[in-house]
Amino acid sequence: MDWWISLDGFLIGLYRLTGWPVPDYFIGTFLLAVITVIIGELTTSLVYRANRGYFKRLNSRLGELHETSMVALRLKDKTNYRAVNREANDTFGLVFFGMFGLSASYMWPAFFALAWMETRFGGIRFPIFIKGLTAGYFLSFLVSYVLVRIVFSMLKPYLPYFKNVMDHEETGGQPSIPALEDTR
Repeated sequence: MDWWISLDGFLIGLYRLTGWPVPDYFIGTFLLAVITVIIGELTTSLVYRANRGYFKRLNSRLGELHETSMVALRLKDKTNYRAVNREANDTFGLVFFGMFGLSASYMWPAFFALAWMETRFGGIRFPIFIKGLTAGYFLSFLVSYVLVRIVFSMLKPYLPYFKNVMDHEETGGQPSIPALEDTR
């Protein structure tokens, strides 16, 4: 557990930069969000690099199946079209859930950050703009995390390591060809 105590000491240091409690809280939360986004991006890049060949093979197979289904459609061969389309839908599912799993690697550090924040700031509430409502550490972290994620995505093409990590054709949230319809 020595590593946890060391990590706790480092993280709480982020919340003691100016000596003023409220600004320190928001500055520290923002810096914690920066750290979680960077760790998530690094993790995702490593997972992607380890599975790059798999994603390329799936997208290549999806392209082949698309071409085959278009040939069957032009030949008005419904039986072969449906068979190829069924396999294409299965392959598309593998691509989709592979990308879904890859996107989960962006988020895991945020859960650890929130768990740490619960131990330190669980009882602290801030009044928000609507009378009588308060918010805790979760909302402040969520807002910071979303802002950092947006800024990081805009800066990513200019950052030396991150600009060339992923092939955008493979990871743009969609496979390289459009989803194939199932015609029954």
